[in-house]
Parts: sequence; C-alpha cells; structure tokens
Amino acid sequence: MTEHEARPTADRDRAHAAPDDSPPGSAAQDNGAQVSQDVTPAAVNDAPIPELVIISGMSGAGRSTAAKCLEDLSWFVVDNLPPALIPTMVELGARSQGNVARIAVVVDVRGRRFFDNLRESLADLDSRGVTRRIVFLESSEDALVRRFESVRRPHPLQGDGRIVDGIAAERELLRELRGDADLVIDTSGLNVHELRAKMDARFAGEEEPELRATVMSFGFKYGLPVDADLVADMRFLPNPHWVPELRPFTGVNEEVASYVFNQPGAKEFLDRYAELLRLIAAGYRREGKRYVTIAIGCTGGKHRSVAMSEKLAARLAAEGVETVVVHRDMGRE
Repeated sequence: MTEHEARPTADRDRAHAAPDDSPPGSAAQDNGAQVSQDVTPAAVNDAPIPELVIISGMSGAGRSTAAKCLEDLSWFVVDNLPPALIPTMVELGARSQGNVARIAVVVDVRGRRFFDNLRESLADLDSRGVTRRIVFLESSEDALVRRFESVRRPHPLQGDGRIVDGIAAERELLRELRGDADLVIDTSGLNVHELRAKMDARFAGEEEPELRATVMSFGFKYGLPVDADLVADMRFLPNPHWVPELRPFTGVNEEVASYVFNQPGAKEFLDRYAELLRLIAAGYRREGKRYVTIAIGCTGGKHRSVAMSEKLAARLAAEGVETVVVHRDMGRE
C-alpha cells in the first residue's frame, strides 16, 4: 500500500531501520512456536482450517514489523518457516479445534534453500481449500541501502559484493512471488508506525469486506507508485498551480476542487472511471483479489490528483467499497 512518502530524514532513517532488523527466528521464539520436521499430524477431516497469511518481500522492507502487527492482532505468527512446512503448520492449527484460527508465516531468503518448495506448498494449500493470502513488502533500492547502512548490516545475499548487488539478486529471486501477491505494500516512504497502520487497516476488522480500495494521489515528478494496480493521469486538466490565488492550496480545498471539476472533461472522467472501476471490481471479486490500489497522478500531486482522488474515493465508498484515501506527495513542495 507507496503511501505517505517523505518524512524528516533523521527520524525517517531511524524508523526505517526498524521494520526488518529482527534476528532470524525471533517471532517464532516470541510466540513460543516450535516446528519440527518430524511432526506429521494425522489428517483432521472436520476440523476448521485456519486462515493463512504468508508475509514475504525484500529484506529491510518491513517483514518483521508486518508480522509483529499481525501478532498484536492475535494472529499466530511463525518467522522464517521453511516453505515445505507451511502445510504442516496449517494442519497443526486445524488440530487446535479453533484455538489457532489465523496463522501468519514469514518466508524470506534466509531460508532460500527451501524457497523452491514454496510453489509446491501453495498448490497443496489450494487443493485443501485453505484461505491464504500473500503480503509482499516492497521498497526502493535507495531506501533499502539507507536502511542497511544505518544498522551497519550486510544484505543476506550480497556475499563479497555490495549491498546493491544483494538487493538486485533478492529482487530477481522474489520476482515471481511478487507477481502472485494479493497485497503489495511499498514501504519506501513509510516509517514503522505508518506500516503498522496500513496492516491494521487491512487485517484488524473481524469481518472482511469483499473489496478494499486505496485511492492514492501522487505527483509524476516524484515517480510512479510501485504498488499501484491502476494508474490514471490528471494532467489533461488545467493546472491550478498557474492560478495565483489557488497555488498555495491543495486539492482538498473547496475552491481548488471546484476549479478542477469545472474544467471540461473532469466530471465526465469521474463518472466513466467510476463505471470502469465497477467492472474491474466485479472481476477482482471473482478472482479472489481483496485489495486494490488506484493511483491518481498529476504533475506535483498537490491539486488535480488530490481533488480527483477525494471525489473518486467518496464515489467508491458510496457504492459499498471500503476505501482509504492517501495523498502521497501532498506537502512535498
């Protein structure tokens, strides 16, 4: 979910160092979870099958923070579990007769010798009807390098090379898994608290809605959001930046929003894009996709994209889609 980029540098660097710097196995020890390869539980035909979330992504992108957030939400969390043991973990949860209803497993390259087994384990889970989701934590190369340098740790895959070499190798290794992820969160501009807030927004509710949407405004001059599912460009509308009395304000200001939506094509775009999103949302639901990030961009992410994002989010919310609005670049100027 890039959302909320750009924080004061010193505080941000300290906060960014935290997301993924827990020692291997720490979450498992905190939970008292011990998983042995010798455990082969008998099949439980009528036992409730636990819900499963697999947390993966780039080293330094916040996997440990995401896992701890789920632990605080009463999920049973196991860190650095070999992928081949995930079905066994689910079976153990089923044997608990409902006492372990939700399991989160962190999978990363620290267990890379087992990583090839992940796809086979996922196929096994699908054949058993296990509800499972993959959360992938992404981050930019610059942010990852800064985080590793701030804690003076090598990247687990860099070997005798540089940190950037390890990042490139890991990104290639995880490319296919990222493509299969149900939820991608770009933590490049997030501190620990913001990442936890994003996880809370998606997993705290007892009853999950059919579809959750994040509508994100952004500025093209700051780069495309890497976790966006859909991107729309508002630069076809006149820019309020060139109207002196509107320049200091943002798209949440009523005068700016009125200016934007009085331009030819603005209201028509909102109506037709909302109609298109209804079609896409129906397809996402059929395919089991629960989260969508809709990015709305303009030059600086201050006026047009902000105004359109606010209106689009209100339209989606009125149609029963749980919607969060994020203004990624507002305030960066």
